Amino acid sequence: MRRGGPSVLGIVLAGGEGKRLMPLTADRAKPAVTFGGTYRLVDFVLSNLVNADVLRICVLTQYKSHSLDRHITTTWRMSSLLGNYVTPVPAQQRLGPRWYLGSADAILQSLNLVHDEQPEYVAVFGADHVYRMDPRQMLQQHIESGAGVTVAGIRIPRAESSAFGVIQPGSDGQTIETFLEKPADPPGLPDAPDCVFASMGNYIFSTKALVESLHRDAEDDDSVHDMGGSILPQLTARGEAQLYDFGTNHIPGETSRDRGYWRDVGTLDAYYDAHMDLIAERPAFNLFNRSWPIYTHSNQLSPARFNAGGMASESIISAGCLIRGQVTRSVLSPGVRVDPGAVVQGSILHDNVVVGRGAVVRGAVLDKNVEVPPGATIGVNPERDAELYTVSKAGVIALGKGQLVS
Repeated sequence: MRRGGPSVLGIVLAGGEGKRLMPLTADRAKPAVTFGGTYRLVDFVLSNLVNADVLRICVLTQYKSHSLDRHITTTWRMSSLLGNYVTPVPAQQRLGPRWYLGSADAILQSLNLVHDEQPEYVAVFGADHVYRMDPRQMLQQHIESGAGVTVAGIRIPRAESSAFGVIQPGSDGQTIETFLEKPADPPGLPDAPDCVFASMGNYIFSTKALVESLHRDAEDDDSVHDMGGSILPQLTARGEAQLYDFGTNHIPGETSRDRGYWRDVGTLDAYYDAHMDLIAERPAFNLFNRSWPIYTHSNQLSPARFNAGGMASESIISAGCLIRGQVTRSVLSPGVRVDPGAVVQGSILHDNVVVGRGAVVRGAVLDKNVEVPPGATIGVNPERDAELYTVSKAGVIALGKGQLVS
């Protein structure tokens, strides 16, 4: 935080494998997956922290972290003159010859970062969600409450609770009474029986409470050593956990449509749907909010070009693209080429994808460097697609990096 304010260290948990996002995570960590044409998923949490003046941030990595490490070190360069930094921290095996046992163990093995900075508070945030948030408002509530940990929660339909950690607040609406990890049938909220508070995976700890809870957890042989599954239930049982209602968070430049937007893009269907949220006339998530920007690295490429009758509608077209076919309701990353007669509909194309002359791509996610040969089709013959490619429950077709198209 700024000079004179409370000292906060940011810790971003970015070691997730992201199995449900395969094949996009076959060669990279989930937080390194491209989103919205030019961003990586990790850019959203880092932008939220930096916009809120949390300027000393450690990103804990583990799984296939090379592209994530490279992105952080080349993009997120802070002022060393002021002592600010965003740095990737690989698994270091500081407590013995073992990798991280869970997210809590990852922080335990990285407590040297906390001891070096000596912050008053530690913001532990996840790395793979799409949203805007001002963490300062959450921090203010945390300080005023005197809690050991404050957990950001968002209201979701009770029917979706089995995919999230669920927070049950007490009668004061703020103290966490129970924390349930992915329950099948939790009770609804008093004012909204069909809704529950889902944990967003964002926590603010008082440093003393974090360190003590991690050491207690390390001594528990039955623990899964996870933040949601272990640390939060422990602090909840001690009466030290508070809920922060994300619905009360406001950021500059928000619209009535995108206020309170948060998406867990952990599955292909969720990832696809979140992209479709970007391209509407009034987008559910507005990438063009300059008052609370999402930062990323942009390569030095020429502007997108449209030739030979090429056209695009209801789409995001990144720099370096060459469009000579038809693109509708799609998101194209830098360097994509769509040749004459080709049709791209409702699809997400990552860097340097080529769609050959007369080819058709519908309802698909193509990772970088995929080449669709002239006349080939994806999303036209469901039975054939299911034999050749990954297909989600909702029918989204996904091809991994450089995968060959038959």
